[in-house]
Amino acid sequence: MAEILVLGAGMVGVSTALALQARGHEVVMIDRTAPGRETSYGNAGLIQTEAVEPYAMPLAPGALLQIAMGRGYDVKWNVSGLLSQAQAVLTYARNSLPAAHKRASQTWGKLIRQSTERHGPLIAAAGADNIIRRDGYIEIHRTPAKMDKARKVAERFLTEFGVEATLMDGKQLARLEPSIKIEVEGATHWSDSWNCADPGGLVAAYATLFQKRGGRVVVGDAGDLHRAGKGWKADEAEGEHAVIALGPWSPMLLARYALKVPMVYKRGYHKHYHMETPPNHPIADFGNSVVLSPMRRGLRIATAAELTPHPRLSPPQLKHGEKAAQELFHIGAPVEAEPWTGRRPCMPDMLPVVGRVPDHENLWAHFGHGHQGFTLGPVTAEILADEMDGGQGWAELQPMRLKR
Repeated sequence: MAEILVLGAGMVGVSTALALQARGHEVVMIDRTAPGRETSYGNAGLIQTEAVEPYAMPLAPGALLQIAMGRGYDVKWNVSGLLSQAQAVLTYARNSLPAAHKRASQTWGKLIRQSTERHGPLIAAAGADNIIRRDGYIEIHRTPAKMDKARKVAERFLTEFGVEATLMDGKQLARLEPSIKIEVEGATHWSDSWNCADPGGLVAAYATLFQKRGGRVVVGDAGDLHRAGKGWKADEAEGEHAVIALGPWSPMLLARYALKVPMVYKRGYHKHYHMETPPNHPIADFGNSVVLSPMRRGLRIATAAELTPHPRLSPPQLKHGEKAAQELFHIGAPVEAEPWTGRRPCMPDMLPVVGRVPDHENLWAHFGHGHQGFTLGPVTAEILADEMDGGQGWAELQPMRLKR
């Protein structure tokens, strides 16, 4: 019997397994698919140090009206998707108000600023430097008003969090990114962040490292978790401790153990497109609610949030993102016939759940990173591993808060 079962083989689960293994624990990781094939596969490939504030729900009257009328592309929804998580969405909205959002950002900022420091040794040990670039990403601003707002954000992030950025006008951007075919007002170069040309591949490389160090990966039913004497069993694997790191599937499992987990499920889509001369950096076009990332498979167009229980075959956000990409670049045909889709596990208080599950001996939680599981997995894995070794953990992240 292993000492610890880690349920989930995305970035969060694999990082957890590595952190515990590094402390001398015998770990088995279990998931229904190979590592890095679910939610961790479908992001924009950014390891972000500048994202010091969690994503807040747009609450300005004009933005809310646009969302309600279905005219914007930042958030799309349908009735069943909204009603099924109405209470969680309302709580998320309350926590998007300035005072609550600032409180969350104080903890979030401390986490996010560690991300490249925690990923760096794992990337080196896994031999994954060939898919990592350490020169940040570009956020473009198409209008003078957007550029003025960007200057204020950059100044505030530098003052409050120590985040450095370079502001560029349209001509400077054109020299840095000659594949952009139109002139925009300007851009912000968030140079501290890293980007990955194959997010699923990085998770798989971390999993291979875990195996080379003696860990075991089981492809099986992680949702089959149940008591086995004083320990735990899932599928064929047994352990003294169990860590639930199943992202958006975590609430379903924890409901069996009397812990109600409210969660906002933000669906995202992406698709790859052929491109002869891709950009040198990922390009964030937040005015069109899209990130355009050069990947191994082509230019990945990744969308914003959709509150729907089931994926759409032809998502309007992706169509809009394709149009925005065509304005900026000469892009070719899609690589895939259908888009990838997955759900981001967002907690209403905007902070991940990391620590001991109340009322259940040797049961631990590690999920709820929202848009940033790929970035934060190794950071919060260290927090959890320290707590499992007798440390205090972080009070703000504890699962106990869900029982209040």
